Amino acid sequence: MKIIPAIDLMDGQVVRLVKGDPNKKTVYSNAPLEIAKKWENAGADMLHIVDLDATLGIGSNLEIIKKLVSELKVPVEIAGGLRDEYTIIEVSKWAERVVLGTLAFKDKETVLKIAETIGKDKLVISIDHIDGIIVVNGWQTSTETKLLDGMNKFLQLGFSEFLLTSVSRDGTMKGPDLEPLQQACSLKNANVIASGGISDIADIKKVKTVNAYGVILGKALYENKISIDEAKKIACH
Repeated sequence: MKIIPAIDLMDGQVVRLVKGDPNKKTVYSNAPLEIAKKWENAGADMLHIVDLDATLGIGSNLEIIKKLVSELKVPVEIAGGLRDEYTIIEVSKWAERVVLGTLAFKDKETVLKIAETIGKDKLVISIDHIDGIIVVNGWQTSTETKLLDGMNKFLQLGFSEFLLTSVSRDGTMKGPDLEPLQQACSLKNANVIASGGISDIADIKKVKTVNAYGVILGKALYENKISIDEAKKIACH
């Protein structure tokens, strides 16, 4: 199981939100490269960098992120507000993987077109859900699509990489939302990264037991409730 620290950026700062609410923001650093290097040196398998300004449609940190990635050796997946073909293809040239949420559910044709250019394995389909219903637009809009139905459509199209976020748990450190995660991980050919609610080593063990492909570490890592080293020991056994 991959251990993947998250670096969420707003206005060039490393932050964490609670349940995606920009009014509930904690700033952890003004030096994203320093943080990225810290997690890289600690042994992270990959970094998950999110452009929250782009997600919310209020700005962009893409140039900062591109510069960041150029100075790292660890693979990086980029998420947040990637909603047009040109930008996604450009980002795919320097990022290991590109995470698509809103676009995936609003315009599958464009996503398939992009996949033809860069390959389906470079695209991660972001499944953000509230009580098992998929939400988009920075978690502001319900698609009224059930979690497994949404995933199955993409599996049928030949996609295999998914990021599953339980919005109600995100940034809360109240533990992972295990039931939907287990259902998602049991789907054939689905590599699922779990995100939201991780608070300690026990949570890492729970996520591993349902055969998740990876786990995102956010607030628990920044609040020193967990270390990458400890998490990797669980992940590798």
